[in-house]
Amino acid sequence: MARVAELRYYPVKGCAGVSVERAELTRAGLAHDRAFMVVDEGGVFRSQRRDPLLATVRPVVEDDGRLLRLAAGVEPVVVRVDSDGPRREVRLFGAPFLGIDQGEEAADWLSEVLGAHSRLVRVPPEHDRVTDGLTPGTSGYADSCAVHLLSRSTLDGFNALSGAPALSADRFRPNLVVDGWPEPHTEDLARRIAVGGAELGYAKLAIRCAVTMVDQSSGAKVGPEPLRTLARYRRAAAGGVAFGSKFAVLRSGSLRIGDELVVADWGPSEL
Repeated sequence: MARVAELRYYPVKGCAGVSVERAELTRAGLAHDRAFMVVDEGGVFRSQRRDPLLATVRPVVEDDGRLLRLAAGVEPVVVRVDSDGPRREVRLFGAPFLGIDQGEEAADWLSEVLGAHSRLVRVPPEHDRVTDGLTPGTSGYADSCAVHLLSRSTLDGFNALSGAPALSADRFRPNLVVDGWPEPHTEDLARRIAVGGAELGYAKLAIRCAVTMVDQSSGAKVGPEPLRTLARYRRAAAGGVAFGSKFAVLRSGSLRIGDELVVADWGPSEL
């Protein structure tokens, strides 16, 4: 029997995740997931690909999303969230979106931590992004789809093959970690999943990038794993290496650790 083993959301894109026992799953993913994004002076998003120190920023959402606390190696800052201010154009993988700037204090704090001019923006209420894949959906500032799902058997299978010190799930930044599927990569085959009153629809494989080579505690680049091992056995036909799968939210609901996952529809692997 497959069950939810971990739930994690990432309030600020590229920054540390928050592990929870329960969470609301909205059409855009777990509540507050990737609701904020760090951008450079031109409005282009910052990522651990170029700015691995983002991993050291620990965000905490407070007062039902009205406050955002940011902590790192300097004095923490508490941001009073502006959800109705002027919009500015931002760019995510070259695509234009809008963001609400969160002010000078947040910008100065992030610029000090990252050592580069930075600003913090929030997804505006009218954000209507359409994500791609077999099942279309929406998300905040996530790379693509609303939910990234990874099974423990998939992670265990990788660790058995790599011959390197075992990696934990946080290196891959999933939203849901599932226990109970005995075969690795079962998530690649699940097309429709019911869990905790919610429903997920398979969108696509999760193609991995250099972010997986960043230690999520220190913000240091410590590759070549996992990409070196994944390149041996998880090359995707469309390019890159795949690990875990992305899902759109078909029906919102409440999730908690221990919830059972019921797969209503299966399909072939796209690998």
